[in-house]
Amino acid sequence: MANPSLKIRLFPRAETTVRAGHPWVFAESVKSTNRPGEPGELAVVYDRRDRFLAVGFWDPESPIPLRIIHSGAPEKIDRGWWLDRARACRDRRSGFGPDTTGYRCINGDSEGFPGLVADRYDDTLVVKLYSAAWVSRWAEIESILREVFEPRYLVRRVARNLADLDEGFVGQAGQEVVVFSENGLRFEAAVRHGQKTGFFLDQRDNRARVEQLAEGRDVLNVFSFSGGFSVYAARGGASSVTDLDISAHALESAGRNFELNPEVSVKREAVQADAFAWMAETTGRWDLIVTDPPSLAKREREKAGALKAYRKLNADAIRHLRPGGVLVAASCSAHVRAAEFLALMREEARRSGRPWRELWTSGHAADHPPGFAEAEYLKAIAIELG
Repeated sequence: MANPSLKIRLFPRAETTVRAGHPWVFAESVKSTNRPGEPGELAVVYDRRDRFLAVGFWDPESPIPLRIIHSGAPEKIDRGWWLDRARACRDRRSGFGPDTTGYRCINGDSEGFPGLVADRYDDTLVVKLYSAAWVSRWAEIESILREVFEPRYLVRRVARNLADLDEGFVGQAGQEVVVFSENGLRFEAAVRHGQKTGFFLDQRDNRARVEQLAEGRDVLNVFSFSGGFSVYAARGGASSVTDLDISAHALESAGRNFELNPEVSVKREAVQADAFAWMAETTGRWDLIVTDPPSLAKREREKAGALKAYRKLNADAIRHLRPGGVLVAASCSAHVRAAEFLALMREEARRSGRPWRELWTSGHAADHPPGFAEAEYLKAIAIELG
């Protein structure tokens, strides 16, 4: 006889949170289950009056054992239901034209696909799985993604916790490095082995903002990775760009991205060094500095150290700015809230003793919608200093 449906009951505060639309239920919020559940099993949540509340993926070994996929009135969760949800994600991206062929198609938990993101790079769709819930559903979700997004090639990548699952092209094999367009510029994405899904698509809008600030300026790109900010700055009329990164591989990738855009001509220097140490020791001066480090707080207990590191990095950047220069500082640390990061940056501007004004702040791009507070990781600020 098949197991009965896995039924979950939550403590009152968690009920309220789920009813308000939050997709995560932490282990301490689970009051009871009717039986042990298997990873990836659909679990039905009932409220204290035994009414349907929500349905989600169950993962008993995770600190977030329940990830909600639907709340409200009961619905049948079948292929048609997932197909409609994928189409809704596609339709929200209808504003991208032919000059941008790289963007996020599905943004995980924020769009009702817990532990799954899908990014398009031209004719290649890269799907990254972070949850074991998708392992048994792979054939179904693959067919849905192919039907909705119509990629020529599809790559499956997995997080470390799913290391036993095969990675690579599913079906027809394409190029492991794909060239795509972003606002008319061309970039390479290492779709098989690159970081994330091959490129940092989430900074597209901020790269465009940097382009608008770059004319006639000497630009320093700190934690430059594959040089996205630098290529945009060059097209914006920068006098020079300096890429700073500890990875020789990243600097080489940046060089290739410049080669992909031969119409963009600029004096470029590549510096391979530890960015924190180099910024503390160098005596150079620039008109526009971008600081975009990797996440400095992957856990809540690392937050204090991250704030200290952001403060030191950007204080050094301010010291290297010529009068009238602009600092564009970004953070992708989810455990550092936007309000904290922006307050820190404004404080550092005041502490410099120089006249300053805030040009803009930014958050997530439209194709990376944060559906709940914990998903809000990206923030940036531009400050001009006299």
